[in-house]
Amino acid sequence: MDTLKVGMKHTEVWEITEERTTQRGKYKVFATWSMTRLVESAASGLVTPHLKPGQGQVGVSITVRHMGPTPIGKSVRAEAELIAIDRRRLSFKVKVFDDSGQVGESEHDRFIVDLDKYFATLDKKLGAA
Repeated sequence: MDTLKVGMKHTEVWEITEERTTQRGKYKVFATWSMTRLVESAASGLVTPHLKPGQGQVGVSITVRHMGPTPIGKSVRAEAELIAIDRRRLSFKVKVFDDSGQVGESEHDRFIVDLDKYFATLDKKLGAA
């Protein structure tokens, strides 16, 4: 995590497939819940190479503004930028584009976690010893 710097960027491209759409009239379009997933994936993709062994990451907040439709069969591109680092809290601005222009934007925060502690919490919730 020490190698993460404000201003770093990561881009992810997705094809709009059936499972990423919702129905609007006669059209199948990129769903907002899929855009949310793309935003998280792009931010996570920026962070992953910088984690130390035993570290993971979780999303802690997200605001998504879906600004226009993208039909099935097209592609969308998420451009994530790391805009702030506060100890283990990472803040991102993510813009989403299709071939006609910007179709979304997001503010997203992620948190670096110690996987042993995270898994212990899950085990406790599942009733494991």
